[in-house]
Amino acid sequence: MDWHEKIVAAHLAVTDRVSHNRRIKSSRYFVWQEEAAKDFEGDGRHLERAMRGSTDLFTKMERDPWAGDLERQFDRLGIAWKLNSVQYEEETGFTHYEWLWEAYTG
Repeated sequence: MDWHEKIVAAHLAVTDRVSHNRRIKSSRYFVWQEEAAKDFEGDGRHLERAMRGSTDLFTKMERDPWAGDLERQFDRLGIAWKLNSVQYEEETGFTHYEWLWEAYTG
């Protein structure tokens, strides 16, 4: 499974309210985006391919269970991750979770 398939599978295992790069008109959704390749090279060849990125959960639900569900899916699929921040956005009423992740092909 390549990195893209792993990331998509992790999110879809939690919900279909997920988008790549764009916000959704909903009171609860994920947005993910890739940010930079992190490849292992040797002898002028790519030996392993990885992608770094982030996922944002925007929710109006307090203590949203999707946060833990996504982390379990990342673990299940071998995606390295960290919860980078949780912030309440007063102007929108959303709680905004942000994860940083790194997914490998293979």
